[in-house]
Amino acid sequence: MLMTTLAGLLASASFATACEITLRSSDTHPDGYPTVEGVKAMAEEVREKTDGRICIEVFPSSQLGEEKDTIEQTQFGVIDMVRASFGSFNDIVPVTQIMSLPYLFTSVEHSHAVLDGPIGEEIAAAFEERDLVALAWYDGGARSFYNSQRPIQSIADLEGMKFRVMQNDVFVDMMDALGANATPMPYGEVYSSIQTGVIDGAENNFPSYDSSGHAEVAKYFTLDEHLIVPELVAMSKTSWDKLTPEDQAILREAAQNSSTLQRELWAAQEQESLDKVTAAGAEVITEIDKTPFIEAMVPVYDKYVTTPENKDLVERIRATQ
Repeated sequence: MLMTTLAGLLASASFATACEITLRSSDTHPDGYPTVEGVKAMAEEVREKTDGRICIEVFPSSQLGEEKDTIEQTQFGVIDMVRASFGSFNDIVPVTQIMSLPYLFTSVEHSHAVLDGPIGEEIAAAFEERDLVALAWYDGGARSFYNSQRPIQSIADLEGMKFRVMQNDVFVDMMDALGANATPMPYGEVYSSIQTGVIDGAENNFPSYDSSGHAEVAKYFTLDEHLIVPELVAMSKTSWDKLTPEDQAILREAAQNSSTLQRELWAAQEQESLDKVTAAGAEVITEIDKTPFIEAMVPVYDKYVTTPENKDLVERIRATQ
């Protein structure tokens, strides 16, 4: 046992010695999660293409802190990289607030088309103004409604129902516009609150609906995809500027390749969760006309999209094919 431990320590020391540059990357999700596996794949490609000169050490499970804390640390160069949701950047990179508006994206594929094109380049430039270099856009799933009472196929079905939402003004206003009642509460209280009738349901993606056990107490899942919030891998500009242009190109290419993998892993995880909850008796409603839901968001957009620049951005996002 002692020999095995010693061998492991020597191997780790040898690996660390071989790295001329070691970049620390943070993620709140556990090892094996699609975002973590995406960055690990990026790390492997970078290591191979630099002959081991540049190593990326991935710290999952919030080992370096929660998202907002690690974003700030990345800005100041305390850590080198972070994987986080656009929602966690709302107070730092204002354009990310627009990307958090309900029904902005018509599908996950639409969000890819937007982020992988000219608009994505504009958003990346906005990150750089905040001392962050956006390297790759990742998927974080589409949030939809689920509840314990009835299938939701129209806005009328939402009337008067109580849904848990995150403590976010946009979410609260969205529910109000749909005729439902928003009930902000900690995520950990959702299961018992649905079970006891304090709320009728909540909203989230399939993997969360599955892993949280919410499918056990709220069997009606309506695939309306009202919120598709992208995620990204961002690097400290301080750390980035220390690299040669050649090494920067290697990191950027590896990050882009990792995005393709991460999206595939996320899609697979969503399908696995969908299969699991339907096998357990959940009813997934897919036949839904989203148009009335989208039209109901006019007052929400009037409140949060106020500048000519943001109005133009929303129009261009909607026009992207």
